[in-house]
Amino acid sequence: MSDKLVIIPTYNEKENIQAIIKAVLAVDDTFDILIVDDSSPDGTGNLVRELFTESNGRLHLEVRTTKDGLGRAYVHGFKWALKNNYKYIFEMDADFSHNPNDLPRLYDALANGADVAVGSRYSNGVNVVNWPMERVLLSYFASKYVRVITNLPVHDATAGFVGYKAEVLETLGLDDIKFKGYGFQIEMKYKSWVKKFKIQEVPIIFTDRTLGESKISSDIIGEAVFGVISLRLRNMFGKL
Repeated sequence: MSDKLVIIPTYNEKENIQAIIKAVLAVDDTFDILIVDDSSPDGTGNLVRELFTESNGRLHLEVRTTKDGLGRAYVHGFKWALKNNYKYIFEMDADFSHNPNDLPRLYDALANGADVAVGSRYSNGVNVVNWPMERVLLSYFASKYVRVITNLPVHDATAGFVGYKAEVLETLGLDDIKFKGYGFQIEMKYKSWVKKFKIQEVPIIFTDRTLGESKISSDIIGEAVFGVISLRLRNMFGKL
């Protein structure tokens, strides 16, 4: 079994799921995959099962009965990864907004001293393709906002293409992760930094999905905005 696992959460990703699985498996033979599917009514889980045989044991599926947010899906995947003794755990989207060919670069960062490797859209300019300008501005200034409020030294705090060493996930207290949406990405990076883990940003090019629908909503944005203040206050009062 590999010591590297890529976690991909899904909900109604039938247009992308088999293609992204095959793309990750083709990067090299050292990345296993865990799909965490929230009982997608479009049959995403069944499409994953169709690839079990040709994956040679490298593809795994966990089906959750409750759709309660991206963060909860990742926490489920992280716990599964630790239980199965993976040393390097990566998170990425199913829609090809994150390029599977960048996975070895994230791994190299972890193998060479980083504890958290962030696939960053903003560490070297603005590297986003096909996003509407309002989405680019929202994402870019959200990360600026996080830096101002928390002092977190990361240019892309909301990034969802991230690699962790297992000891980071073991230390953070996964049951104490509060946020469910994109605030989860900020919380994970902030808590890692507070606990003195080394975070390294790896420049990537982010390409907006061409198939399927985005899951972002005003509730998710609101959680991230107000959650950042909550994180800062909890840290100030020793609650993290």
